Amino acid sequence: MEVEMETVKLAQIVRKWFPDMLPFLDQKELNSMIILRDGLTILEPEDALEIIQYSICEHQNSAFLH
Repeated sequence: MEVEMETVKLAQIVRKWFPDMLPFLDQKELNSMIILRDGLTILEPEDALEIIQYSICEHQNSAFLH
């Protein structure tokens, strides 16, 4: 079985599954590059939400370090 890696911006994930969240994310978060092991087409909503939450936490953590 071949793994289809795909790199997308977080904004693509948010727009596809949770467009209502767009106003709550800043441009830096939305421009975050996310590598999806099996590509965007088979990403499930639960996984998309987990990626969004993780990305928000990562940006908050880096903001505290500066």
